[in-house]
Amino acid sequence: MPKMKTHQGASGRFEVRKKGRLKRRRAGHNHILEKKSRKQKRRLNTETEVTRSDEKRLKRLLGVR
Repeated sequence: MPKMKTHQGASGRFEVRKKGRLKRRRAGHNHILEKKSRKQKRRLNTETEVTRSDEKRLKRLLGVR
């Protein structure tokens, strides 16, 4: 059976933490930032974890067991 390749789009967006959880960026922080308040921009700036329901699918794309 051939080796499974990592999905390059997913590898650029997600990162595996030490305990196996996945880290992601928050959406809506690329453009049209002038209309949002400062608090809203600051909240979007932080990174967060992927939900458990999506974790299994994303780990398969990343090639993590």
